Amino acid sequence: MRSRIWIGAALLLGLAACGDSVGEQALFGGGAGALGGAAVGGDPFAGAAVGAAGNIAYCQTYPQRC
Repeated sequence: MRSRIWIGAALLLGLAACGDSVGEQALFGGGAGALGGAAVGGDPFAGAAVGAAGNIAYCQTYPQRC
């Protein structure tokens, strides 16, 4: 149970950090996605791809929120 709490906290921190460049945005989103994929028993590589794309899209659309 505690490991899921730590994983959830890491995901929230990863999502809260947009990054200043597209590379940082991909890295932070990919890390959060990989952790999320592993936490739910899914494919961490697919989670990393979705997380990176999602974070880049969000940060590019709403730069003032990052």
